[in-house]
Amino acid sequence: MHLSDLLSVKIILASQSPRRLQLLKQMGFEVVTTKIEVEEKAKEGLQDFELAEHLAKTKNHAYALPIESGSVLVTADTLVFVNGQALGKPRNKEQAMHYLEMLSGREHRVITACTLRSCHQETTFHSVAKVYFRTLTLEEMNYYIDCFQPFDKAGSYGIQEWIGLIGIEKIEGDYYTIMGLPCNKLFSTLGQMKI
Repeated sequence: MHLSDLLSVKIILASQSPRRLQLLKQMGFEVVTTKIEVEEKAKEGLQDFELAEHLAKTKNHAYALPIESGSVLVTADTLVFVNGQALGKPRNKEQAMHYLEMLSGREHRVITACTLRSCHQETTFHSVAKVYFRTLTLEEMNYYIDCFQPFDKAGSYGIQEWIGLIGIEKIEGDYYTIMGLPCNKLFSTLGQMKI
């Protein structure tokens, strides 16, 4: 697909994430957002990327309207894994603090899965990145939670925010996967789809 054709694709983003919307717009796409009601429930027996892919597909299939030619519905799910345990979005300050304590001074994996669906085709993929946090102080964790309210973020943090600037020693893999949208992979996948 030619670049001009690819950039003329209309993206329907079924996500309330301002970060995903910003990234898609920065990539040059026309984006409309839609809200879907779906319970993000883990399915028994699924491991890391399978779980993230399952959740991205579940969100995608919750959108019942027809998708017009030239449009693609995009859904995504980001999970943080530490010691084999999936950390989703924290319910409250106590859980956010617990998650940050689990991540402090160690490495963890971030997996973002995306499902793309046009009127002709559906595809799902995932991307994995590793993040290394230095040991955070109690004061730093409290400050971050109080000032940035990371309750809409898997693992209780956003890499692009204050805690990412002061607490992350290094990453291995794609930065945008950690932000919640593997842009490079999404762009190349869209280019191969029948839209």
